[in-house]
Amino acid sequence: MKPSDKRKFGRTDLEVTGFAFGTAPVGNIFREIDDQTSRAMFDHAWDAGVRYFDTAPMYGHGLSELRTSEALRWRKRDDFVLSSKVGRLLRPARRDSIDFAPWVNAAPFAMEFDYSYDGTMRAFEDSLQRLALERIDILFIHDIDVYTRGTEQPEVFRQAMDGCYRALARLRDERVVKAIGVGVNEWQVCHEALKQRDFDCFLLAGRYTLLEQDALDAFLPLCEKRGAAVVVGGGFNSGILATGAKPGAKYNYAPAPSEIMDRVAKIEAVCAEYGVPLAAAALQFVVAHPAVPAFCAGTRTIQQLEQNLTWFQHPIPAAFWAALKDKGLLREDAPVPA
Repeated sequence: MKPSDKRKFGRTDLEVTGFAFGTAPVGNIFREIDDQTSRAMFDHAWDAGVRYFDTAPMYGHGLSELRTSEALRWRKRDDFVLSSKVGRLLRPARRDSIDFAPWVNAAPFAMEFDYSYDGTMRAFEDSLQRLALERIDILFIHDIDVYTRGTEQPEVFRQAMDGCYRALARLRDERVVKAIGVGVNEWQVCHEALKQRDFDCFLLAGRYTLLEQDALDAFLPLCEKRGAAVVVGGGFNSGILATGAKPGAKYNYAPAPSEIMDRVAKIEAVCAEYGVPLAAAALQFVVAHPAVPAFCAGTRTIQQLEQNLTWFQHPIPAAFWAALKDKGLLREDAPVPA
């Protein structure tokens, strides 16, 4: 599969490239990226045929949307698909009054959660202003999961279903946006949202990977039944499926526990036997599921981006996937690349 190959986005009339450009890093998460590097990565992705870009107000307190705007503003609008998110409002504030963590040198906006109907409409309009584009194709309700909201999550989820969803459904009905969904870190939250409301899509970070396939039990089958698309981010489980089981490897943004290190080491052994880079297997596995049209990856450098693009199209023999299943390292019912 090539990064530029187009795939149908669930039940909608959108088509997205299998490789999507994620913009959290250009929002300066953890460390700063300069404007030149940001623009160069957008241009490199475009030249490689990537035509799906995902951003959010949260990323860099608006910086990601501003940089996305600068990179895409003069491209022909019908040539690419753009997604952003709602659930936070940004308000101008003095830099010394803002807690930017984990963002570095972000835009001078204070963030606050707002999942109300009016707040959602305001967030959407504000994003259009920052992006300086005539439309956003896909809107996700952002971070209504336990990982982000903790014990408040049940009430936050209810607010989002009553507020955000009504606003997004209206925007979809009026054909202002083409698809609406939820972007979170837990498939269970996506599953519950799909059971309760008529969503088109989801952005799921790290919960369907070479290491985790529990989403196959109920969530992904329901997506297939309902025609809902699932964009997968975090396909490396925050690091270990790119670096391998080396000392200091990260799993879900923390040091990988011993059982994860052992499992990845076993997968690496199969990779070595078939000459397959671990990261290539991780990327290509995700998009083999019929409900998953795209893998969304964020990078900090041109070199990282080019490496991801190379891994995405690295030849992998069918015998490799069969070996993983034979050794109990991959679920038998997990779809694999043809």
